[in-house]
Amino acid sequence: MSGFGDYFFCGVGGSGMTPLALIIKAMGGSVEGSDRALDQGRTGEKFAFLRDKGVLLHPQDGSGVNRAGQVVVTSAAVEESVPDVQAARRVGATVITRARLLADLFNRAPLSIGVAGTSGKSTTVGMIGWILDRAGKNPTIMNGAVMTNFVTADVPFASARVGDGGVFVSEVDESDGSIALFAPRIALVNNISLDHKSLDELRSLFRGFVAGADTVVLNLDNDETAILAGEAKPGQAVTYSLTDKTADLVASSPVLAPAGVAFRLTARGETVMVDLRVPGLHNVANALAALGAATACGVTLTDAAAHLGTFTGIRRRLEVVGTAEGVTVIDDFAHNPDKIAATLKTLRAFPGRLLIMFQPHGYGPLRLMRRELVDSFVGGLDKDDMLVMPDPVYFGGTVERSVTSNDIAADITQRGRKALSFAERAACGDALLEAARPGDRIVVMGARDDSLSMFARGLVQGLAARRQDGATAAR
Repeated sequence: MSGFGDYFFCGVGGSGMTPLALIIKAMGGSVEGSDRALDQGRTGEKFAFLRDKGVLLHPQDGSGVNRAGQVVVTSAAVEESVPDVQAARRVGATVITRARLLADLFNRAPLSIGVAGTSGKSTTVGMIGWILDRAGKNPTIMNGAVMTNFVTADVPFASARVGDGGVFVSEVDESDGSIALFAPRIALVNNISLDHKSLDELRSLFRGFVAGADTVVLNLDNDETAILAGEAKPGQAVTYSLTDKTADLVASSPVLAPAGVAFRLTARGETVMVDLRVPGLHNVANALAALGAATACGVTLTDAAAHLGTFTGIRRRLEVVGTAEGVTVIDDFAHNPDKIAATLKTLRAFPGRLLIMFQPHGYGPLRLMRRELVDSFVGGLDKDDMLVMPDPVYFGGTVERSVTSNDIAADITQRGRKALSFAERAACGDALLEAARPGDRIVVMGARDDSLSMFARGLVQGLAARRQDGATAAR
């Protein structure tokens, strides 16, 4: 057993759990864990990777929690009925949330950079982490998604990086209220909009998050974060914008391309050109936020912009999975109204019909965001485009199902766009493959389900098989 600590992660394969488990392991802790997906035979590649990194895996039946000295780490969604939690109560093991453990590590760092906001967190964390890494700051990075710059043959799931302890960059989540646990030196808020909580709740949480920070990096193009900028103490705020010339960092003259975007950056009288290898105006905003944070860490604007130009992106953020039969398949994390609107706007800038498969990440978000989700799809899809939706992802527990995928699809159809719902995801795949023709783009959207990436790869294989079947029939 390690002197750093003896940890058991319940749901170790989750997007927020895996990087934290890897950080604890790299810092010298003993790490074990369980996961429903492991028991169900899903996402085997990730669990093989965790085993390779020295994480001991158990069934989620309580058998791995067997001593009082263990610290059992759970997500906010884990219920008392889960066998691992029941076992912890029996043996007297400590039970803490993932967010509490992360906040404890984060708050110890001399220079802590917390990235918050409804959209863009993972990309912005990846951008900041890569700039600081290239600048020799040796940061620890905690992300909710795989950062492609840090991917190697030995580390295919690079959602975390362990540095020397001086700098800690982390995504900070407002959805469960745990943002209140974090005390950043540099607090960054990309945007505030409806997602998991009401706007009144969000305003209170984000206001508390920025209150004690030495530096606050804020987006003037979002009404809610602009209010925070107006409330900041003198000298506390670093602001950015694509439209407001009074901001500290202003982007202008963007040149869009399918795989990137270039723009002119003016920052307090200094001008540099930034050439991003990730597409879309939303990534210009993410880049401005990252540059604001990096310069607050002492990196020069010129160096920060140069390093950012070698940032290759985040897995499942407009990630091109493959092309077959003239059809391109794209895997994307978009799951709330703002993210969906940004993805569709980026894709609509270039030709090609869009065939979307959107898997909601829960029944609760559907109920909360029904009108806004419908608005995003209606506003972002053309009449020739098509949306298909399976039932929301569900991995167990109690849930209210008052609003379903069928309700969303019906609302969208009523407003003049083509939308279909199916109980099973496989049926969505069949519908996409049947409809696809050369020049189309199939986009797989959704969150909190690693198997979506495998589904996207399966669509590429299905398109290729269709070509082979056609060749056989022609003989």
